[in-house]
Amino acid sequence: MKVWLLLGLLLVHEALEDAVTGQHLPKNKRPKEPGENRIKPANKKVKPKIPKIKDRLSVDSTPKTPSIMMQMMDKGRFQKPAATLSLTAGQTLELRCKGNKIGWSYPAYLDTFKDTRLSVKQHERYGQLTLVNSTAADTGEFSCWGQLCTGYVCRRDEAKTGSTYIFFTEKGEIFVPSPSYFDVVYLNPDRQAVVPCRVTVLSARVTLHREFPAKEIPANGTDIVYDVKRGFVYLQPHSDHQGVVYCKAEAGGKSQISVKYQLLYAEVPRGPPSTTISASANKVKGGDDVSVLCTVLGEPDVEVEFRWIYPGQKSHILGVPKE
Repeated sequence: MKVWLLLGLLLVHEALEDAVTGQHLPKNKRPKEPGENRIKPANKKVKPKIPKIKDRLSVDSTPKTPSIMMQMMDKGRFQKPAATLSLTAGQTLELRCKGNKIGWSYPAYLDTFKDTRLSVKQHERYGQLTLVNSTAADTGEFSCWGQLCTGYVCRRDEAKTGSTYIFFTEKGEIFVPSPSYFDVVYLNPDRQAVVPCRVTVLSARVTLHREFPAKEIPANGTDIVYDVKRGFVYLQPHSDHQGVVYCKAEAGGKSQISVKYQLLYAEVPRGPPSTTISASANKVKGGDDVSVLCTVLGEPDVEVEFRWIYPGQKSHILGVPKE
């Protein structure tokens, strides 16, 4: 009896083992190790994937053109100048632009008076602009660009440019000094007009005033706006804007009044400018000096660029620089 009982228990035990081993694990599942958590928390946060730097940069499909301009600092150091700089009058400014043919633009004041404080040189691999004994009147935009030349004709390489607007602060000079005490601004309905009240201090508060009847003219952003690099800009000039105006600036607890400007409304017909050229002599001997004068007559306040071609010329372009 005991033998049959033991035999029956043995058969039942084998049957149970066969039943357990007959259950298969689901696909892609592995047996759990002892002590392993078998329940994943439902509220576990998945850390978002942060794109790599290259991925973030590649989103911007319009990369900025790198500037070719460098500013000479103290002890022979160089750095790329910011869009605007503030320097103390008297400091020496040295700018360099990479390239074997570099064109320059700088405040017209420096070119008008043939200022010897300014030096522009072209080296083998870079162009160099140096300004010594700087003054408040030198405030303005300094820019450079590479030139692509074919024979005597050169054009600007827009892929190689650099620029910075420099404020030269000087004691007692909030406004950029003007060579005259009175100036004329022409109002033309077809283009903007500028009252050039530029300052030497970026943080200066500038207002526009009419002399008679005496009142402040608001720069409302619709008809008139103030541009620190240009002055008060009349977006759509008309005859009602005529008259004598001046500007007032406040900075550092001090105030200053600019020169006066006569605003004249003139509907000037548009057309190409007329040019004349004359020489001091038509025939000279070797070693003699000769001067050539080119005169352009056209609309007022229109920038003029001169391109000279002469015998033995390599490549040279002279222009009236923008302010």
